[in-house]
Amino acid sequence: MCGRTIQSSAPLRYAIVDGMNVRDSRLHNHPPRWNAAPSQDLLVIRRNHSTGEVSLDPLRWGLIPNWCDDPKGGRKPINAKCETVRDLPAFREAYRRRRCIVPVDGFFEWKAIKGRKAKQPYAIAMKDGAPFGLAGIWENWKEPASGDWIRTFAIITTDANDLVAEIHDRMPVILAPADYARWLGEEDDPHDLMRSFPAPLMRMWPISPRVNKPENDDAAIIEPIEAAIDAASCGKAPSSPGRRL
Repeated sequence: MCGRTIQSSAPLRYAIVDGMNVRDSRLHNHPPRWNAAPSQDLLVIRRNHSTGEVSLDPLRWGLIPNWCDDPKGGRKPINAKCETVRDLPAFREAYRRRRCIVPVDGFFEWKAIKGRKAKQPYAIAMKDGAPFGLAGIWENWKEPASGDWIRTFAIITTDANDLVAEIHDRMPVILAPADYARWLGEEDDPHDLMRSFPAPLMRMWPISPRVNKPENDDAAIIEPIEAAIDAASCGKAPSSPGRRL
Protein backbone atom coordinates (compact mmCIF):
# COMPACT_ATOMS: atom_id res chain seq x y z
CA MET A 1 0.00 0.00 0.00
CA CYS A 2 0.96 3.68 0.06
CA GLY A 3 -0.14 5.57 3.15
CA ARG A 4 2.37 8.43 3.46
CA THR A 5 4.27 10.53 0.94
CA ILE A 6 6.77 13.38 0.81
CA GLN A 7 5.66 16.52 -1.03
CA SER A 8 8.17 19.02 0.29
CA SER A 9 9.21 20.86 -2.88
CA ALA A 10 7.91 24.16 -4.24
CA PRO A 11 5.11 23.82 -6.84
CA LEU A 12 7.40 24.75 -9.75
CA ARG A 13 9.46 21.61 -9.11
CA TYR A 14 6.35 19.52 -9.69
CA ALA A 15 5.87 20.79 -13.25
CA ILE A 16 6.91 17.35 -14.48
CA VAL A 17 4.37 17.15 -17.31
CA ASP A 18 4.88 19.15 -20.51
CA GLY A 19 2.63 22.20 -20.82
CA MET A 20 1.68 22.35 -17.14
CA ASN A 21 0.15 25.47 -15.63
CA VAL A 22 1.58 26.12 -12.14
CA ARG A 23 0.82 29.85 -11.98
CA ASP A 24 -2.31 29.49 -9.85
CA SER A 25 -1.96 31.80 -6.84
CA ARG A 26 -3.45 29.12 -4.55
CA LEU A 27 -0.31 27.05 -4.96
CA HIS A 28 2.09 29.63 -3.54
CA ASN A 29 0.68 29.16 -0.05
CA HIS A 30 0.53 25.38 -0.20
CA PRO A 31 2.55 24.03 2.74
CA PRO A 32 5.45 21.62 2.20
CA ARG A 33 4.63 18.14 3.45
CA TRP A 34 7.46 15.97 4.77
CA ASN A 35 4.96 13.45 6.15
CA ALA A 36 1.84 13.81 4.02
CA ALA A 37 -1.05 11.70 5.29
CA PRO A 38 -4.57 10.73 4.18
CA SER A 39 -7.31 13.37 4.63
CA GLN A 40 -4.79 16.14 3.86
CA ASP A 41 -4.77 18.22 0.66
CA LEU A 42 -1.89 17.32 -1.66
CA LEU A 43 -0.89 18.72 -5.03
CA VAL A 44 -2.19 16.63 -7.91
CA ILE A 45 -1.66 16.92 -11.68
CA ARG A 46 -4.85 16.76 -13.76
CA ARG A 47 -5.78 17.29 -17.39
CA ASN A 48 -8.94 19.08 -18.48
CA HIS A 49 -10.27 16.87 -21.26
CA SER A 50 -12.28 19.74 -22.76
CA THR A 51 -9.46 22.29 -23.03
CA GLY A 52 -6.40 20.03 -22.85
CA GLU A 53 -4.94 22.21 -20.05
CA VAL A 54 -2.73 20.39 -17.54
CA SER A 55 -2.82 21.91 -14.06
CA LEU A 56 -1.54 21.37 -10.54
CA ASP A 57 -4.36 21.46 -7.99
CA PRO A 58 -4.81 20.70 -4.28
CA LEU A 59 -7.02 17.64 -3.77
CA ARG A 60 -7.90 15.74 -0.61
CA TRP A 61 -6.32 12.29 -0.16
CA GLY A 62 -9.07 9.70 0.32
CA LEU A 63 -11.44 9.05 -2.59
CA ILE A 64 -15.16 9.84 -2.27
CA PRO A 65 -17.05 8.26 -5.22
CA ASN A 66 -19.32 10.74 -6.96
CA TRP A 67 -22.37 8.57 -6.28
CA CYS A 68 -21.76 8.50 -2.51
CA ASP A 69 -24.71 9.81 -0.44
CA ASP A 70 -22.92 10.31 2.88
CA PRO A 71 -19.10 10.26 2.89
CA LYS A 72 -19.02 10.44 6.69
CA GLY A 73 -20.36 6.92 6.94
CA GLY A 74 -18.42 5.32 4.13
CA ARG A 75 -14.87 4.36 3.29
CA LYS A 76 -12.54 6.88 1.70
CA PRO A 77 -9.97 4.60 0.09
CA ILE A 78 -6.48 6.07 -0.15
CA ASN A 79 -5.26 3.31 -2.48
CA ALA A 80 -6.67 1.33 -5.39
CA LYS A 81 -5.07 -1.90 -6.58
CA CYS A 82 -4.03 -1.93 -10.24
CA GLU A 83 -5.52 -5.42 -10.55
CA THR A 84 -9.05 -4.22 -9.71
CA VAL A 85 -9.14 -0.45 -10.32
CA ARG A 86 -10.86 -0.83 -13.70
CA ASP A 87 -13.60 -3.11 -12.32
CA LEU A 88 -14.59 -2.05 -8.80
CA PRO A 89 -17.58 0.34 -8.68
CA ALA A 90 -15.77 2.78 -6.38
CA PHE A 91 -12.95 3.25 -8.91
CA ARG A 92 -13.89 2.24 -12.45
CA GLU A 93 -15.46 5.50 -13.66
CA ALA A 94 -12.64 7.60 -12.22
CA TYR A 95 -10.10 5.25 -13.80
CA ARG A 96 -11.67 5.64 -17.22
CA ARG A 97 -12.28 9.41 -17.11
CA ARG A 98 -10.36 11.02 -14.23
CA ARG A 99 -6.83 9.72 -14.00
CA CYS A 100 -4.23 11.95 -12.36
CA ILE A 101 -0.58 12.08 -11.32
CA VAL A 102 0.56 12.74 -7.76
CA PRO A 103 4.03 14.36 -7.90
CA VAL A 104 6.15 13.43 -4.87
CA ASP A 105 9.71 13.56 -3.61
CA GLY A 106 9.36 10.17 -1.95
CA PHE A 107 7.07 7.87 0.02
CA PHE A 108 7.23 5.73 3.16
CA GLU A 109 6.74 2.07 3.88
CA TRP A 110 7.02 -0.05 7.03
CA LYS A 111 8.85 -3.35 7.52
CA ALA A 112 7.70 -5.94 10.05
CA ILE A 113 10.59 -6.94 12.35
CA LYS A 114 10.54 -10.47 13.73
CA GLY A 115 10.30 -10.43 17.51
CA ARG A 116 9.37 -6.74 17.64
CA LYS A 117 5.91 -5.23 17.93
CA ALA A 118 6.83 -1.98 16.21
CA LYS A 119 7.62 -1.90 12.50
CA GLN A 120 10.67 -0.17 11.05
CA PRO A 121 9.74 2.73 8.74
CA TYR A 122 11.69 3.42 5.55
CA ALA A 123 11.82 6.35 3.15
CA ILE A 124 11.91 5.54 -0.57
CA ALA A 125 12.89 7.96 -3.34
CA MET A 126 14.82 8.32 -6.58
CA LYS A 127 18.60 8.04 -6.51
CA ASP A 128 18.97 11.38 -8.25
CA GLY A 129 16.64 13.15 -5.79
CA ALA A 130 14.22 14.20 -8.54
CA PRO A 131 10.45 14.33 -7.97
CA PHE A 132 8.44 11.57 -9.62
CA GLY A 133 4.81 10.88 -10.51
CA LEU A 134 2.52 8.34 -8.85
CA ALA A 135 -0.47 7.07 -10.80
CA GLY A 136 -3.78 8.13 -9.28
CA ILE A 137 -7.47 8.63 -9.88
CA TRP A 138 -9.63 11.54 -8.72
CA GLU A 139 -13.30 12.28 -8.13
CA ASN A 140 -15.77 15.15 -7.79
CA TRP A 141 -18.32 14.96 -4.99
CA LYS A 142 -20.97 17.58 -4.29
CA GLU A 143 -21.83 18.30 -0.67
CA PRO A 144 -25.66 18.29 -0.62
CA ALA A 145 -26.12 20.90 2.13
CA SER A 146 -23.69 23.54 0.89
CA GLY A 147 -23.49 22.65 -2.80
CA ASP A 148 -19.69 22.78 -2.56
CA TRP A 149 -17.60 20.48 -4.70
CA ILE A 150 -15.04 18.31 -2.88
CA ARG A 151 -12.27 16.86 -5.04
CA THR A 152 -10.51 13.76 -3.76
CA PHE A 153 -7.99 11.22 -5.01
CA ALA A 154 -6.48 7.78 -4.43
CA ILE A 155 -3.07 6.36 -5.37
CA ILE A 156 -2.86 3.16 -7.40
CA THR A 157 -0.62 0.35 -6.15
CA THR A 158 1.08 -2.62 -7.79
CA ASP A 159 3.48 -5.45 -6.87
CA ALA A 160 6.68 -4.25 -5.23
CA ASN A 161 9.89 -4.14 -7.26
CA ASP A 162 13.04 -5.88 -6.02
CA LEU A 163 14.02 -2.95 -3.80
CA VAL A 164 10.69 -2.37 -2.03
CA ALA A 165 10.01 -6.12 -1.82
CA GLU A 166 12.69 -6.26 0.88
CA ILE A 167 10.19 -4.61 3.24
CA HIS A 168 6.70 -4.86 1.67
CA ASP A 169 4.84 -6.71 -1.09
CA ARG A 170 3.13 -3.62 -2.59
CA MET A 171 4.23 -0.18 -3.78
CA PRO A 172 2.62 2.78 -5.56
CA VAL A 173 2.58 2.74 -9.35
CA ILE A 174 5.39 5.07 -10.42
CA LEU A 175 4.88 6.31 -13.96
CA ALA A 176 7.77 6.68 -16.38
CA PRO A 177 8.00 10.33 -17.57
CA ALA A 178 7.44 9.16 -21.16
CA ASP A 179 4.05 7.79 -20.06
CA TYR A 180 2.68 10.90 -18.31
CA ALA A 181 0.79 12.22 -21.34
CA ARG A 182 -0.78 8.86 -22.08
CA TRP A 183 -1.87 8.36 -18.46
CA LEU A 184 -3.61 11.74 -18.51
CA GLY A 185 -5.06 11.15 -21.96
CA GLU A 186 -8.33 9.90 -23.40
CA GLU A 187 -7.55 6.19 -23.39
CA ASP A 188 -10.06 4.09 -21.41
CA ASP A 189 -7.66 1.49 -20.07
CA PRO A 190 -3.88 2.14 -20.18
CA HIS A 191 -3.43 -0.95 -18.02
CA ASP A 192 0.09 -1.75 -19.25
CA LEU A 193 1.40 1.45 -17.58
CA MET A 194 0.59 0.12 -14.12
CA ARG A 195 3.77 -1.84 -13.53
CA SER A 196 6.61 -1.92 -11.03
CA PHE A 197 9.18 0.83 -11.52
CA PRO A 198 12.82 -0.23 -12.14
CA ALA A 199 14.51 -0.79 -8.78
CA PRO A 200 18.02 0.32 -9.86
CA LEU A 201 16.77 3.92 -10.23
CA MET A 202 15.54 4.05 -6.63
CA ARG A 203 16.97 4.10 -3.11
CA MET A 204 15.58 3.24 0.32
CA TRP A 205 16.77 3.98 3.87
CA PRO A 206 15.50 3.48 7.44
CA ILE A 207 14.09 6.49 9.29
CA SER A 208 12.80 7.35 12.76
CA PRO A 209 9.42 6.06 14.01
CA ARG A 210 8.51 9.75 14.44
CA VAL A 211 6.98 9.31 10.98
CA ASN A 212 4.23 7.20 12.56
CA LYS A 213 2.51 10.39 13.76
CA PRO A 214 1.30 12.71 10.97
CA GLU A 215 1.76 15.74 13.22
CA ASN A 216 5.52 15.14 12.97
CA ASP A 217 5.90 16.93 9.67
CA ASP A 218 9.42 18.34 9.33
CA ALA A 219 12.60 17.74 7.36
CA ALA A 220 14.15 15.68 10.17
CA ILE A 221 11.60 12.94 9.39
CA ILE A 222 13.70 11.69 6.47
CA GLU A 223 17.07 11.68 8.26
CA PRO A 224 18.61 8.18 7.98
CA ILE A 225 19.04 6.05 11.08
CA GLU A 226 20.36 2.56 11.76
CA ALA A 227 17.63 0.04 11.03
CA ALA A 228 16.15 -2.21 13.69
CA ILE A 229 16.95 -5.86 12.98
CA ASP A 230 15.50 -9.15 14.15
CA ALA A 231 17.41 -11.89 15.92
CA ALA A 232 17.88 -13.88 12.71
CA SER A 233 19.66 -10.92 11.15
CA CYS A 234 22.26 -10.50 13.90
CA GLY A 235 25.75 -10.49 12.49
CA LYS A 236 24.62 -9.12 9.13
CA ALA A 237 25.63 -5.63 8.08
CA PRO A 238 22.72 -3.16 8.31
CA SER A 239 21.48 -1.39 5.21
CA SER A 240 23.54 1.68 4.46
CA PRO A 241 21.57 4.90 4.99
CA GLY A 242 20.80 7.09 2.00
CA ARG A 243 21.52 10.75 1.64
CA ARG A 244 18.84 13.34 2.27
CA LEU A 245 16.47 14.46 -0.47
